Amino acid sequence: MERTHDAHRHIGVLPSYPFYGGPPISPDTTAVASVEELIADLDEHRIERTLVLPNYGVPDPQASFDLNPLALEAAQRDDRVRCGLWVSPKASDALRNDAALALVAEAGVAALKTSFLLGGSVDDPDCAEQLDRIFTTAADHDLVVHVHTSPGGASDIDAIGTLVERYGDATKIHLVHLGGGMSGHMKLIGGRFFDWVESGKQVWTDTSWTIGFAPAWLVAEIERRGVGHDRVLFATDTPWGDYAGEHARLAAAAGDGSLARAFFTENFESLYG
Repeated sequence: MERTHDAHRHIGVLPSYPFYGGPPISPDTTAVASVEELIADLDEHRIERTLVLPNYGVPDPQASFDLNPLALEAAQRDDRVRCGLWVSPKASDALRNDAALALVAEAGVAALKTSFLLGGSVDDPDCAEQLDRIFTTAADHDLVVHVHTSPGGASDIDAIGTLVERYGDATKIHLVHLGGGMSGHMKLIGGRFFDWVESGKQVWTDTSWTIGFAPAWLVAEIERRGVGHDRVLFATDTPWGDYAGEHARLAAAAGDGSLARAFFTENFESLYG
């Protein structure tokens, strides 16, 4: 597979943080601090198109909001790049969201990125106003909401799936990590993802961070049910994932025909332009 488009990578270096009660660490060792470093990485891996998002993960919302201008700069300096803007579901970040959402009409913006890893939840009344603002703004400007999934807690697909039910008719939604872990894969590939597609929901997913069995099972279910071939994206989640591993896993499942072309290039072009 020569041509690849990466539907999920990050830009920016985060401050060290004492995760899980340990010493301050910086685990994202391949994080890039500049547009020049990002472009060099795209060149190294021969990535033709990409969606770049502010790096996040430390429990300081300002750290990720501060990277929105860098992501936007990348999208406006290289035609291969589109960007997503970091936004927060939390009411305490409303003013930060004001600044981020003021950029949605800028050239190169294709998505709004949000996550509950830094707090909040789908059913938290404190998040209701900002969540509605994020999803309706995306619909109004033909942007994608790029949302993290991981097993358990506020990012579990049981919770994130309610956003698909609530907003997926009007808003394009990219569910990162195929639902997140064993339970998320079981729920999405086992039926929920295909049911949403068949019902007309505007939902996509990617195979970053997936357990080894999941891409092959996903392909088998696409072939069995006859839908979903146009809703799966290749993504690395660099620096939290790696190109070689993510590419090898999906390529092994997809083969080298029309399905591989859809996953690695065509679906990105359809969703992100």
